[in-house]
Amino acid sequence: MRLQVVKPADRAPDTASGAMMRQAAISASTTGSEVLWVGHVELAPGMRSAHHHHGESESAIYIISGRARFLTGDRLENTHDAEAGDFVWVPPQVRHVEMNLSEEEPVVMVVARSTQEAIVVNLPDPEF
Repeated sequence: MRLQVVKPADRAPDTASGAMMRQAAISASTTGSEVLWVGHVELAPGMRSAHHHHGESESAIYIISGRARFLTGDRLENTHDAEAGDFVWVPPQVRHVEMNLSEEEPVVMVVARSTQEAIVVNLPDPEF
């Protein structure tokens, strides 16, 4: 194994969730990583992810820029807002939706997962 620098052009498209665009930066396919998955995630202005969870993965999210709202709970009844400089921890199996609170700027995030693979389980939206 050797140290590697992953440039933006070296990132690999990864499983999307609704309008959320994910790119793997550190993964088996990009670097040969055997444990970590770290990626660059972007959510366009006014958009939201699908209702989803990440299986047994824990996720750590760092908001680089923008303002995001995370909805959790069986009926997405809990609201958690985060902005540039904030970290967000998503425990395993926690259903959630990410929303971009701006109509003008994307939310840009770095996501790290406790599993090497980026597990994404998209779910139907709860009925209200």
